[in-house]
Amino acid sequence: MSLNVSRRRFAQTVGATLGAAFVAEHLSLEVAEARRPRGVSDKAILLNSNENPYGPSKKALEAMKNSLVSAARYPDALITEMTEAIARLHGVAPEQVMLGCGSGDILRITAQTFLGPGREVVMADPSYEEMWVHAQTTGAVQRKVKLTADFRHDLPEMDAVCGEKTGLVYVCNPCNPMGTIVYRDELGAFAGRVPRAAALVVDEAYHHFVVDPRYGSALDLLPSAPNLVIARTFSKIFGMAGMRLGYAVSSPGMIGRMRRYALWNPLNAAVLEAGLASLSDAEHVERQRKLNNDTRDWVCQELTRMGRRCIPSHTNFFMVDTGRDSSEVAGEFRKRDVLVGRKFPPLDNWLRVSVGTRKEMEAFLKAAREILGAPAAKAA
Repeated sequence: MSLNVSRRRFAQTVGATLGAAFVAEHLSLEVAEARRPRGVSDKAILLNSNENPYGPSKKALEAMKNSLVSAARYPDALITEMTEAIARLHGVAPEQVMLGCGSGDILRITAQTFLGPGREVVMADPSYEEMWVHAQTTGAVQRKVKLTADFRHDLPEMDAVCGEKTGLVYVCNPCNPMGTIVYRDELGAFAGRVPRAAALVVDEAYHHFVVDPRYGSALDLLPSAPNLVIARTFSKIFGMAGMRLGYAVSSPGMIGRMRRYALWNPLNAAVLEAGLASLSDAEHVERQRKLNNDTRDWVCQELTRMGRRCIPSHTNFFMVDTGRDSSEVAGEFRKRDVLVGRKFPPLDNWLRVSVGTRKEMEAFLKAAREILGAPAAKAA
């Protein structure tokens, strides 16, 4: 028997052996499948982790299936190919790109590279906590800056607390958990004021959902801000949260420093093949942006009709004021097989809800009407 078979033929054969019919059937599912936590019903709706319920594109799924032929080989060539593809996408040199096991890996690397005992990390309060989790392991000190009245980063105050001890400034834009954005002009002016000895890390995990013309990617600021690091992920718009692929774009000098803390071969062939396919699927990005944004806006309108306040969001999640401790409210949703986000102090009464499919959000609204009802009338 000859073993000289093509990569495509091998993948097709293996796919059939392992259940190609199963794969084809699941390409058209409305909701991406997931393993539920212990004690959670298989019927539970997952609106707690800002995942894209529609999953990867068909091109990405097909690429993952075909990657089976590469399972026995290290993905060095694919890492190079992906790095070069991202560099072309953003108009930078490959030396300005570093891949990671999700953008969380990029945050870990930046913390280990630019922080240490006595160094300070400046960030909004609240903001995505993973940056602080990694910063703590270095012995760094956290400098929290309260949000503005409209739940946005207070960049002037963040600028005011920066000093000689500042090692890293973290801007999540759009911001998790609020879903708000820093405007292009604001970020540009702020980047010029951050101490050059400190890294300015801009987390753009939710970049692709934004349609507001006032917003702009920090990538445009790279030529004038050599201390800038932009973090991106394939978890959100590309629907690949379970596959773990992210990357950083920065100056060659910053990337060179960061590589000392990177994992050796942190990525697998399947996610790299899927990532390459995703980058070539512009229609998927447009479709997912519209699906998620339209559903989010509709749900927030319904909650507003209920008398509930929502923070205007530019992401695939939103925050709603529950009027009481959000942990208690989340527990009530869980009893109804709807999982929602955790509490984000000091916004204790605000509940973060990920955007699911229309059907899932109808179930969420049904539960919300039972749990929240109308807010209590204020005393005259």
